[in-house]
Amino acid sequence: MTTTYHDPVMLKECIDALGIVENGVYVDVTFGGGGHSREILRRLGPKGKLIAFDQDEDAQRNRISDPRFVLVRHNYRYIRQFLRYYDVLPVNGLLADLGISSYQIDEASKGFSIRFNAPLDMRMNRQGSLTAARVLNEYPERELVRVFSDYGEVRNAKSLVRLILEMRMEKKIEEIEDFKQRISSVADRQHESNYYAKVFQALRIEVNDELGALKELLIRSAEVVAPGGKLVVMAYHSLEDRLVKNFIARGKFEGETEKDLFGNAIQVPFRALTKKPLEAGEEEINRNPRARSAKLRIAERI
Repeated sequence: MTTTYHDPVMLKECIDALGIVENGVYVDVTFGGGGHSREILRRLGPKGKLIAFDQDEDAQRNRISDPRFVLVRHNYRYIRQFLRYYDVLPVNGLLADLGISSYQIDEASKGFSIRFNAPLDMRMNRQGSLTAARVLNEYPERELVRVFSDYGEVRNAKSLVRLILEMRMEKKIEEIEDFKQRISSVADRQHESNYYAKVFQALRIEVNDELGALKELLIRSAEVVAPGGKLVVMAYHSLEDRLVKNFIARGKFEGETEKDLFGNAIQVPFRALTKKPLEAGEEEINRNPRARSAKLRIAERI
């Protein structure tokens, strides 16, 4: 049974970028509904191999019955351990379609969306112990300010946090609708939905350690992708895209390119194949509005 997660954004561009070798080995670290994986398998030869990752138990329903395919129910930050376990190192290409799927947004019980009332959960992996409610009710003031400033780029993060501290002294913060109503006094009246979206994005990133996992994935990608192999990453917000851009350009996430004693730039593991990120065309955006914010970066292992 296949659960409709979402239409894969820039499907052709992503798979073309991988430059599929007939009997190569590829990794789809964000399996979801399996749209990208199915297209990779369609282009692979009989001796090819595809390893996919997804920590969301619901994604297991979309498992593909194909001897060339393996689905790993773990976070992609553990990519090196599992590729070693399956004895498929090095690989010819790695694809990451970051963020959350339309299915995850539309599934009210997961607590990702501002459109539904549900418990403030936001765990991609239900086996994890940290929820959005725990963040809101237990984090100290400084940590809450960090979460909303760094991960949501919420301009009035300090005012929001002061209100949250007052709220939780009165009663626990547990459900989406109640939380939205109680913070409405500090929300941007002209862009209220966008304000809530930023607040929820910040909570989701913290609960799932999304940026920490992405950094680990990028570092490990240099260890698992063979020379000439491709790194294909699609991001949906500036925080993710900045990490990907800096890693490809400098081999690190912050600061200037490192140089040796003679002032020469130390070789980075990947070479960018696109000066600017690819973006979805107007026709695709009209069909799938989620594609509007997608930025696709492609690099080759040196």
